[in-house]
Amino acid sequence: MSELAEAAAEADALAEQGDERALADLRAKWEQDVEHAARSQDFRERAVAYRAIAQFRFKQKTELLRRGLEDESPAARGSALIALEGLSRNHPGDVNSFRPLLHELAARDPNAAVRRLAIVCLRNGTSQRDTIQILDGIADSDEEEAELRKTARSVSTLLVKKSRAK
Repeated sequence: MSELAEAAAEADALAEQGDERALADLRAKWEQDVEHAARSQDFRERAVAYRAIAQFRFKQKTELLRRGLEDESPAARGSALIALEGLSRNHPGDVNSFRPLLHELAARDPNAAVRRLAIVCLRNGTSQRDTIQILDGIADSDEEEAELRKTARSVSTLLVKKSRAK
């Protein structure tokens, strides 16, 4: 495991423990490394960097995730989606700001795992009609794989429940 991955795992543990001071110190120490790795030629380093954004709780680096969501590598896109999903659990605005890109990934990404991760991210956003329609279209399509249809149906159902609870 790379040094950045190890530091990110430590940061995640500190965040879980609620040790904000130690987490802030670790963020300051590794911030430049995360930025550098996100721009690496090696997709594996980029994937670690995007995942680290969530592990370090780098809320101010969500725009760097956009780069990851548009990455040529499915591994990097997947890591960026995992990071976005983690950061957006209590902040629907993070998903909402990436909604058009998430719609595109969910509907058209050539990698099925990336599509499922994009759908899972949409679960953390606000309930919007266009998102529900896209998810229902995926869920109802016989051309999609069963797991993708199931995930889309589940997230669509959750978003409909959210909209009714308002």
